[in-house]
Amino acid sequence: MISEHVEDAREVQEPDASRVALTWSGEPGRLEELTHGMLLDQAARAAAALARLGVRAGDRVAVHLPLVPESVIATLACGRLDAIRTTLPVSLTVPELVARTRESDARVVITADAAFWDGAVRPVKALLDHALARGAAAGGASDRTVLVVNRCSRPVSWKPGRDMWWHEALEGAVKSR
Repeated sequence: MISEHVEDAREVQEPDASRVALTWSGEPGRLEELTHGMLLDQAARAAAALARLGVRAGDRVAVHLPLVPESVIATLACGRLDAIRTTLPVSLTVPELVARTRESDARVVITADAAFWDGAVRPVKALLDHALARGAAAGGASDRTVLVVNRCSRPVSWKPGRDMWWHEALEGAVKSR
């Protein structure tokens, strides 16, 4: 039967699909594990979502995330598209973010609503929002899409037409292998 051969071929190509590829431990006591298969699936969905947003080979995608699984997924997605991942550390100040976003010329910025560090919830997207507003006021790009990863379930400012939830973008993405 052909379906049996397809499964056998998949096992040969993805022998470690069910093995844990990524273990992430965050605050407060949050633990996430992704298998190889889950990680590749999420990367394929993220690549499809980025492609739907117009990202092509050679385009830049700015990643303004704390050290969370979505940062790894974004890196893998950029690799699938031959896009260039530009890191915007979450420790940057607003003026530094203005400069870095201007330099990156990224079509898409991936950020988090907020992040836990040093035992407290710190804003992430709010700083990026200020930086993008300052950059646009100074004549910088204003047509970026901002994908927002929900990490802390806190209220977050939203700019309709620009901001999109990461999980919704990935849900609507058709995987390409």
